[in-house]
Amino acid sequence: MSSAEVKQPIVLQVLPEMNHGGVELGTVEIATALQERGIKNFVASSGGRMVYDLQKNKIKHFELPLKTKNILKMYINSLRLAKIIKENGINIVHARSRAPAWSAYWAAKKTGAVFLTTYHGTYGLGPLKLKKIYNRVMTYGKLVIAISEHIKKHIMSEYHVPEDKIRLIHRCVNLDNFSPEKVSQERIIKTISDFNIPEDKPIISLVGRVTPWKGQSLLIDALSKVKNKDFYCLIVGSDQGRTSYSNRLKEMVKRYNLESKLQFIEHSFDIPALLMISDVVLSTATEPEAFGRAAIEGQAMGKIVIASNIGGSLENTIDGITGKLFKSGDVDDLAASIDWALSLSKDEKAKIGAAAIKNVKEHFTKQIMCDKTIAVYQELIK
Repeated sequence: MSSAEVKQPIVLQVLPEMNHGGVELGTVEIATALQERGIKNFVASSGGRMVYDLQKNKIKHFELPLKTKNILKMYINSLRLAKIIKENGINIVHARSRAPAWSAYWAAKKTGAVFLTTYHGTYGLGPLKLKKIYNRVMTYGKLVIAISEHIKKHIMSEYHVPEDKIRLIHRCVNLDNFSPEKVSQERIIKTISDFNIPEDKPIISLVGRVTPWKGQSLLIDALSKVKNKDFYCLIVGSDQGRTSYSNRLKEMVKRYNLESKLQFIEHSFDIPALLMISDVVLSTATEPEAFGRAAIEGQAMGKIVIASNIGGSLENTIDGITGKLFKSGDVDDLAASIDWALSLSKDEKAKIGAAAIKNVKEHFTKQIMCDKTIAVYQELIK
């Protein structure tokens, strides 16, 4: 048997840090899947609390200052990565973000390892599209993974990447966490108690960073126009220091006399339980999301999802079947969509919830994402 036939991928994933986020979560999921299949793999980042998730699965993490955008430090990182690649026999370097991707690209060229990228977002192009030069490294992979059809079209149009170089692999939901049967009654009771959430009203929730493009202000405007006033809304997420925006949201709540109908929850480490007590889950982005994980998590929990009709939501939410798409940025349409959701009968809610769970299980599970990504690794070393 030739060495080419028995050759296995040995993978190094490279990203800025290992704190909470979609990129970090995907990294852990892929690393764990590789480890479970006996495929040697490593992760390099500047560290963070999710390093523990790697360590408990016996996955080696290399801590380097990979968040830096200083060109000299990026070059020094490339030398350190090259040393790691050589010492561990790594043959695939998988970059997941721009600054560390430059270091990873230089290291891969130096060592002969195959360079692979995952394109996680559209990334800002900057004035006169000057940042395209910086962003372009994410197209330098021998193959490029696009996390949605929206991202695939973006990199083909903006960077002229040929379609046969792109592998479409949607992001996923971990059904070990986001499934109705996985959320215990005790967790539900604790969440209701911790945040003093009323049990006699339909709950509307919007989960995500508190930042203008996520559409929290659009939602508050829409709630003031909703005809059915029997609801309670949760806006869940940190403003990450954007206090001027979060303060403006609170002023809007007062202006519309919504204080008794809306609560801000800055931090919650039990999002599945919050979704479980929700009747309607929102994704109100005013700019196209690369994928739109919030809509998929809501569907996985069997909830009525209302999402903007832009970006990844067009791929993961089936209008009228697994939820409803509203016209992005349109306050009146969002208000009407919320009224629609609140007016559904118990049987109609059950039918949509069942279709939503089926949609996730057939297209957006962790297993599907990991299988497709590992297939790309194997394709690369063939």
